[in-house]
Amino acid sequence: MRVTFTVNGRRHEADDVWEGESLLYVLRERMGLPGSKNACEQGECGSCTVRLDGEPVCACLVAAGQAEGREVVTVEGLAAYARERDGTAGTGDLAPVQQAFLDAGAVQCGFCTPGLLVAADELIERTPEPSDADIREALSGNLCRCTGYEKIMDAVRLAAARSDAGGAREVV
Repeated sequence: MRVTFTVNGRRHEADDVWEGESLLYVLRERMGLPGSKNACEQGECGSCTVRLDGEPVCACLVAAGQAEGREVVTVEGLAAYARERDGTAGTGDLAPVQQAFLDAGAVQCGFCTPGLLVAADELIERTPEPSDADIREALSGNLCRCTGYEKIMDAVRLAAARSDAGGAREVV
């Protein structure tokens, strides 16, 4: 089957997709977007988190055919998505949440980072001033084996603090 959908703001078609093929496989192997990681393949670790029509989902659990006509944002598209959403004039290579992760030292091996970034970005869009409980809940589906999560929490707090009351984020 052919699947037509929008990925990071661009229309794409994937041909010869078989019924059980995951969105994660299509993104990584067919489209060359390796940011979303293939780890557990059971939706337990969050390394493959993308936004599907704005909602964070584990791409390993989404059949590629379910993305037909829909919008997908991967970690590779976060910066452009943030600029479009927030109306920021910046043309930086990183989304504000990505910069906050760097600034807070929240990136270690990096395997979990793409999923954490996508989940954190969605949280801050939905809840501009999240509590620690909000952050923990939003990131609860993302596992990191390198950290105690404190730097990750710091990064999300930093990204949220850089947001203004109108939702537009500071471009660093």
